Amino acid sequence: MRGNRGRHASPGRRLRRPWAAATLAAGLVLICGAAGGLAWAGQTGKAAAPAGRAPFVPVPRGHWAAAPQASAQPVAAPVSLTIPAIGVQTPLIRLGMTPAGALQVPASTRVAGWYAASPRPGQTGAAVIAGHVDSRTGAAVFFRLRLLRTGELVYVRRGDGSLAVFRITAVRMYPKVQFPTAAVYGPVPDAELRLITCGGTFDHAAGHYLSNVIVSAALDPGGEA
Repeated sequence: MRGNRGRHASPGRRLRRPWAAATLAAGLVLICGAAGGLAWAGQTGKAAAPAGRAPFVPVPRGHWAAAPQASAQPVAAPVSLTIPAIGVQTPLIRLGMTPAGALQVPASTRVAGWYAASPRPGQTGAAVIAGHVDSRTGAAVFFRLRLLRTGELVYVRRGDGSLAVFRITAVRMYPKVQFPTAAVYGPVPDAELRLITCGGTFDHAAGHYLSNVIVSAALDPGGEA
């Protein structure tokens, strides 16, 4: 039930090998659709229940991180994620790739994971964070991800105590056969964030969701939390 521990490819190598990014995206989609083991699809054998009211989560306190400079040193690795609008407050684990080229999944449905071969949140590039939508026992960490709206804020605490704050720019759903590899894993000129889980229509015969929910956000260095 636990994802295999895989290699950590460098972001530069991954971007110079488009086939590698495509393989990773394919792995992500397949994991989303897995019927057994720990998957991002519904393990309950039925579609996700209505989300209901999100629990109250306070906004983290601290100075917002400044926009990255081209010559800036690497920032500290992320350690936690807070999304007050949907009641998410979770530690972040590190995710790599399995030997088959698929993205690892968190061993627990209660936590999200940062893909460690993507940029660190607040660095130039798109940092990727993934989590489960549900489990055999009910809602998982990203159960309400689809309910986010543009303009809402996402907070990533880093290992040195700094706070990277992102403002949501898009919430989209894609059929897994049309996963937007370049948009998720491709290079971008600014510090951005991608949040990923499963969603859309639930295939009762196969026991999994047919789509991915992808939230895009951009670093917002505009003040204090």
